[in-house]
Amino acid sequence: MAAAAPPPPPTPTPDPPITLPQTPTPPQTPLLFTRIRLSTPSDVPHIHKLIHQMAIFERLTHLFSATETSLSNTLFNSPPFQSFTVFILETSHLPFPLDQHHNNPLYPPSTHTFNLDTLLDDPESVTFGSNDTGVVIAGFVLFFPNYSSFLAKPGFYIEDIFVRECYRRRGLGKMLLSAVAAQAVKMEYGRVEWCVLDWNVNAIKFYEEMGAEVLQEWRICRLTGNTLLGYANN
Repeated sequence: MAAAAPPPPPTPTPDPPITLPQTPTPPQTPLLFTRIRLSTPSDVPHIHKLIHQMAIFERLTHLFSATETSLSNTLFNSPPFQSFTVFILETSHLPFPLDQHHNNPLYPPSTHTFNLDTLLDDPESVTFGSNDTGVVIAGFVLFFPNYSSFLAKPGFYIEDIFVRECYRRRGLGKMLLSAVAAQAVKMEYGRVEWCVLDWNVNAIKFYEEMGAEVLQEWRICRLTGNTLLGYANN
């Protein structure tokens, strides 16, 4: 009788896989892409909303009577920089598309990217969305030429500059002012001027830190409404 075959050797226990420590992925810093571009007539509904928000902030809603129609009829009758001109401040969480504004020969848009500490929450992003690409309007500046007889040079007067509340204290107002100043330098103008409400101490400090001179000895004089109409028959 043949001998029984020996039992097979035991299967060796495999070594447990070596788990390497995972290097934590650093959190991505939120980015805010910004663009300043020339306005177009299609921006009027947003410009109107921005002016109304500015009137609320300045406590001057009792003086606000502009409509989308009146803005459309008055803002775009002359080439940019020869009369009333509006720069639109846009923001996006993605790089801006190469759209119709990208190659504007009258004013190529200026762009800047900001690193945010936290994601920016804009509760009005739908209201101020300018298209379906995630671009949102954050502010504007409206200006037009004036003239200094002392300098014998034209300049720009800023009628309105406004950044929506959730975008403030991020350098965007300075961007708007810098865009107007750069255009003045490009056109060899002599200066840029604007007014500030005396109670808006934060704005006054901001302008002074930019190097602007706040002229305490000057006062604004204005004829408007019935007072202005009264001079029509004089």
